[in-house]
Amino acid sequence: MSDLSPTRLWIMRAGFVLLAMVILFFQLLPLETTPRWFAGPNLLLAFACAWCLRRPDYVPMPILAVLFFLADLLLQRPPGLWALLALIGCENLKNQGRSLRDSNFLAEWISVTLIIIGIMLANRIILAIVLVDLPGWGLSLSEAGMTLLIYPLVVAVSHWLMGVRKMAPGEMDALGQRA
Repeated sequence: MSDLSPTRLWIMRAGFVLLAMVILFFQLLPLETTPRWFAGPNLLLAFACAWCLRRPDYVPMPILAVLFFLADLLLQRPPGLWALLALIGCENLKNQGRSLRDSNFLAEWISVTLIIIGIMLANRIILAIVLVDLPGWGLSLSEAGMTLLIYPLVVAVSHWLMGVRKMAPGEMDALGQRA
């Protein structure tokens, strides 16, 4: 099946929504009853960043906005703040995707690192400005660090198992624009 077909496009979009729902489902399961001293990775953000860089037409802005907002509501974060910051970060990565397409994985990983750290810092700064009780720096740093450490695995799973590959030079996206 061609990457340009509308059927493939909608299947991949539905696949991303299903992936996000599975991630949220497992985050909501009460597997531990005691608080941990570290936070796990933000898999939804990691997959969104990987897919935004590799195939931006698979994750359009409205889908990302709804999924991130749903994650805010289900995970009891301040509604809309993390969703807005993550959406801005993902859209920034979509804009960088064309220039990062020909570069190696290290350049991609550095770009994602800067975006994730920027999202985390902006979130903490805005929450501090509006006087919301913040979790310790250790939890925020461990979440960002774990997300960055798991990013190569997320890219490998996206590439090998889900077929989300970088667009080739000259390939057209869903809107008929050349990559």
